[in-house]
Amino acid sequence: MPNIVSPQSPEAQDGRSDEGREIRLDQIDHAIMRALVADARLPNNTLAATVGVAPSTCLLRLRRLRNLGVIRGFHADIDPAALGLAIQAMIAVRLQVHARSKIQDFAKKAAQGRGVLNVYFLAGPNDFLLHVVAESSDGLRRFVINLSSDPAVAHTETSLIFEHVRTDGITSPRGSARSR
Repeated sequence: MPNIVSPQSPEAQDGRSDEGREIRLDQIDHAIMRALVADARLPNNTLAATVGVAPSTCLLRLRRLRNLGVIRGFHADIDPAALGLAIQAMIAVRLQVHARSKIQDFAKKAAQGRGVLNVYFLAGPNDFLLHVVAESSDGLRRFVINLSSDPAVAHTETSLIFEHVRTDGITSPRGSARSR
């Protein structure tokens, strides 16, 4: 994926990604991303009015952001509790030393697990962080026991999530205050 270079960032002087591609994002690009993070279903006319550009300009900029891979997709934010999945947790997973060659296999298997929302591959003492949902503490316990019984797993540590607050931090240019 290419580097994202904001006009205010030190990297803007050279602006080259590892792949040699240059990506420059200005205040309007960041405003478009902030608006979409708040509501990805905004019609183009409303989005254009929100960021202060013509609808045709907004559409071109949105296409550019998608084509460059800056915007990877649009997703529904579904409340797990509304589906009867009242328990959320982050489970840190450390693999056995002999299983390190099978990291990709473990990641694929974990991602297919029932109730797994996200799989993060980490640097540090743990290899993965799994964001999971369950219908109850018993359901979460069964998930962790099943996960721990995998011969590749050396250690798990479970942290319950009390609340999740989504931010738009990534859409704000460096060096400027975020607007809410």
